Amino acid sequence: MRLTVFSDYTLRVLIYLGLRRDRLCTIAEIAEAYAISRNHLMKVVHNLGLCGEIETVRGKGGGIRLAREPSAINVGAVVRAAEHDAPLVECFDPANSCCRIEAACLLKGVFGKAIQAFYTVLDQYTLADLLRTEQHMADLLEVTKPAAPPLN
Repeated sequence: MRLTVFSDYTLRVLIYLGLRRDRLCTIAEIAEAYAISRNHLMKVVHNLGLCGEIETVRGKGGGIRLAREPSAINVGAVVRAAEHDAPLVECFDPANSCCRIEAACLLKGVFGKAIQAFYTVLDQYTLADLLRTEQHMADLLEVTKPAAPPLN
């Protein structure tokens, strides 16, 4: 199974926002951190906002942030929403299937079980699980944490 770039970027945005829970982030800074397309990220961020995973703040000083704690964001649910139930093979979409052996083929059942197993594993993880190497990822993305307030 192969995920779309959209799903990959969706997870990357959530990870970045998880690393920067201290403030609002911008699409531009996320695009720069990962060296990926800003235009593509705009679509990803829009979808994450519609799904309720992030909050967007418009205007000067605006940006995006997680809408919930990382432990409340399920990886399986995020990937399902990003993939929009895209069929793995054409026989999963009877309206558009042109497969000549579909009536006798057993692959549809095999693939169906494989997809279910895939999502069963993803459902066991949250964004918090993906952030277990938080400091190492922050270092790789050159994300600096805010300085601790001085002790009085």
